[in-house]
Amino acid sequence: MATSDQLLVVIDPVARHSDGESVRIAKDVLSAGTAIKVCLPEGPEEFARALDRRGSRRPVVVGDDRALLRAVTLLHRRRELGTTRLSLVPVGAALALARSLGVPTGAVAAARAVLDGVERRLDLLVDDSDGVVLGDLRIPSVPPVPSGRGAAPVPEDASAVRPWLRMRQSLVRTLAVRPPRPVPAPAPCPSRLRVEVDGVTLVDLDQPVEGVSVLPGDPGVAEVEVRPVSVGAEAAPLNAVGRRVTVSGADFRYRADSVVSGPVRTRTWVVREGAWGLTLPG
Repeated sequence: MATSDQLLVVIDPVARHSDGESVRIAKDVLSAGTAIKVCLPEGPEEFARALDRRGSRRPVVVGDDRALLRAVTLLHRRRELGTTRLSLVPVGAALALARSLGVPTGAVAAARAVLDGVERRLDLLVDDSDGVVLGDLRIPSVPPVPSGRGAAPVPEDASAVRPWLRMRQSLVRTLAVRPPRPVPAPAPCPSRLRVEVDGVTLVDLDQPVEGVSVLPGDPGVAEVEVRPVSVGAEAAPLNAVGRRVTVSGADFRYRADSVVSGPVRTRTWVVREGAWGLTLPG
């Protein structure tokens, strides 16, 4: 067996604790098909060291979307992503990204895809702080500022002054406990952002927006959608396709895959075509 066929199986601790049976099944299928070395990191630092010491072994991540994102980010920042064929066996609760990429979510099917699948080159969205996005990027509206209003304070000694009231309240709570009424989430406030796609302004600061989405498009480009705030009739979304997306304005937060970052005043993302390889079913 060639050295290049050997696998380094890095099992994320979240996967081990959340679904040990799926982890065991994946290990059995992989070890039956090729030589493997299993690594059980206890945290991000050990996870990073395992990838650093993989040698010529092909890395296989057993874990959820965050584990995959961690591996891609590490390899990207070490400038080894373009020459590394990465594989994933999805285990855990957060698997939306894995599904969108085409990775089977069953332990047996995913492990067999690692052994028999083919490498597919995928685009990567890289920002100017060296962060990466594998799936979607979303900029939500600004959360509303709390009004500071609340229930009127109750004197600390009220029940002490009236012991009978304290006993009655306790009895009522014991006999008839009512579930709390759900409190609706406050509506987000509009954002004022400038969104530029390949140097062309799609929306400027004078137009409040409800949100911005950047999604994978055709190879080498991203699809950008800006949702303006509706005034009267519903406003149509603004769409564009390009390789470079710059968002600027007041401090804003953004969600890249499942990770929320910020606040920042400006950020630029660039599509890198075919920047990483993932093993998928043939």
